[in-house]
Formats: sequence, structure tokens, C-alpha cells
Amino acid sequence: MKSLVENKIYLNNQEYIYIITRKKIKNIYFRVKEDLKIHVSANQLISTSKIEKLLQENTKTIEKFYLNQINKIDDDIKFLGNSLNYIYQNSSPYLDNNNIFGRSKEECQEYIYTLAPNIFTSRLNQIRQQFTDLPEFTLKVRKMKSKWGVCNKNSMSITLNTVLITKDIHLIDYVIIHELCHFKHMNHSKEYWDYVSKFYPYYKKARKELIYL
Repeated sequence: MKSLVENKIYLNNQEYIYIITRKKIKNIYFRVKEDLKIHVSANQLISTSKIEKLLQENTKTIEKFYLNQINKIDDDIKFLGNSLNYIYQNSSPYLDNNNIFGRSKEECQEYIYTLAPNIFTSRLNQIRQQFTDLPEFTLKVRKMKSKWGVCNKNSMSITLNTVLITKDIHLIDYVIIHELCHFKHMNHSKEYWDYVSKFYPYYKKARKELIYL
């Protein structure tokens, strides 16, 4: 008979629920299911501490699995944190208040993504005024599978995930600040987070809303 154990674990300062299913198997397997819990399969001889060590070692993979499940669950068309009302119309997509018109949801979502560069640039131009020692850099926008943003000192650029346009403005601002702060600290040390908090005091709440970063 299978024995189920449910517990909590913190990975990269984010709380997750994991469930252990004991089976007659040699290896340990894990995945994130539709309930947004980590489901672990392991035999009776594997200790809980060993399972937690494995989860800690695979934090990035778990974050990817988690994000993929969230994307599957939420198929609404989002723009700046709001769910838009989709209305079919045989025309190119366009916005009207909280409504979006177009031939398909997929086409409308892609249209929303095209709005990202201008909005990100506008937010970046406002936020960068708070900093006094930023180097010259360029902004890039593209879809990324596992990150909301990237700071690259080699190319002197920051890259923002196009999908971030679906999030609330305050979360877009956080990601921009997060990446700009990396020009001073290319790590996630205490000094780095102290620096982030000068520009975004509630960064812990934002991280929780974004799942990662």
C-alpha cells in the first residue's frame, strides 16, 4: 500500500508543498503536478532528508516545472496584471478598455506581447533616474523559458522576458530594478539584496508573486 507524506520546503526563499509517494522503485523521481505541489516517488529506504537534499539541488528545475504548470492553468489573456475579455472579431487584434478583439486568443496574446518593448522602455527610463552610477547599456526584450530578466555585463545589456508584460506594473518595475542592481553586484549576496531594497523595499513579496527571481 502506498504511503503519502505531505510537507513544506523552502527553495530559493519560496515555499513549496511536496508529497512523497513510497513505491517499489530504485531511483527517486519528482515532478510538479496541476495542484502546484511537488510529487516525489521514492522507495521506503530513502530518507526524507535525502529527498529534501535532492529537491534543494534541483531548485532551478523545480521552478521551471512550477512555472510551466502555472502557464497551463492560466490561459486568460493578461495585460499588465489584468485579465482581458476576449471578443471574437474578424480583424487584427486591438484593445478597447478591458476588452481585446481578434480572430483568436492566440493571435490576441501575441499582439499583447508586441506591446512589451515600448512599455518596458518607458518603465526603464523612469526607474533608471533613481540610480546615480549606471553604466551605458542596452535593453533587449525576448521570450525566455525560465527567467524574467537577465543582466549581462559582457554585452552591457539587460534582457526582459516578453511574457512579463502580462504582470502588474509593480512587478515589471521590480524585475527592472533587480537587473539594474546586478550592474553593481553580479550575485545574490546579502549586499546585493540590501542594495535592491533601497529601490524596492518589498522585493520579497514581489519574488513570491513571480515564483522566481
